[in-house]
Amino acid sequence: MRDLLPPAVAVAVAGPDDWAGDLLPAELTCLSDRAVPSRRRDFTAGRVCARRALAALGLPAAPVPAAPDRSPVWPAGVVGAITHTHGYCAAAAARSGEIRSVGLDAERHRELNAGVRRMICLPEEEAGLAGLPTGVSWPAVVFSAKETVYKLWHPVVGTWLDFHDARVTLDPDAGTFTARIAPARLHAAPVADPPALVTGRFSVDADLVRTAAVLPLS
Repeated sequence: MRDLLPPAVAVAVAGPDDWAGDLLPAELTCLSDRAVPSRRRDFTAGRVCARRALAALGLPAAPVPAAPDRSPVWPAGVVGAITHTHGYCAAAAARSGEIRSVGLDAERHRELNAGVRRMICLPEEEAGLAGLPTGVSWPAVVFSAKETVYKLWHPVVGTWLDFHDARVTLDPDAGTFTARIAPARLHAAPVADPPALVTGRFSVDADLVRTAAVLPLS
């Protein structure tokens, strides 16, 4: 993820030991006794990475618990995001005086069936993907890009977006994406300055799709 984000953002990617690392008491309370092992591993790796990102910013160790909707609750003065997929986890954090919001996402690089594509992609997005080079699951890139956008949007606006609330355009040559938020969602936003346009970067290899973006302060 380091290659997709600006220097002001600290990034940590989980190593083999982080999936069974230590949690702080405030983080432990976020895990139900009935949480399955995979949920515990993902949550643990995410919080270990989050604290490593905080340390890279020169900040003291602090818990990063989960809100009722499972979004991470960062310490005051920090914005950030966490992502995990099978075998991969990363966290990014920045000082709120430098970055308005940060998002990142990782997904396994795989083909998506027609039903899933319709759920994720607008018809105009599907039409645009048809003209892109072969060998990449472009709908998976769109899916990841939208997840990144939603992680940016939620801390700023306080609401969640649906998949069809953002229209994503990909530039394969530049490795960038642009997401335009639906006007209806902008008009309904409970804040004065919701982000209408998000630009970010993506990377695809044989196994993994990664996307990331930041909202500048102005």
